Amino acid sequence: QVQLVESGGGLVQTGGSLRLSCAASGSSFSINAMGWYRQAPGKQRELVAVIIRSGRTNYADSVKGRFTISRDNAKNTVYLQMNSLKPEDTAVYYCAIDKYTTFVPDDYWGQGTQVTVSS
Repeated sequence: QVQLVESGGGLVQTGGSLRLSCAASGSSFSINAMGWYRQAPGKQRELVAVIIRSGRTNYADSVKGRFTISRDNAKNTVYLQMNSLKPEDTAVYYCAIDKYTTFVPDDYWGQGTQVTVSS
């Protein structure tokens, strides 16, 4: 059974940084796409960043230049380095993986980790 375990969320002041991690285990397939989504209260879930196995990435316009997604294929782990955080980045962040090469991974999901940015 595939399991995604996220860590690294927390409370940070505006302008601060956080690094999220998501480790996948139990997959019998090669993980091609790994990504991060977020959902703020009262808003729809949105895609933040995606990285496919080749290393190609895609970002939401709202985080370009501030967030960096990376992955360690040997560890089946994806990271999200978040710098210059803003109050509008406050949300529950979810990681997701996909067996296919897609920029919208959605086969399996983590449980979510809260990120709160205080003003």
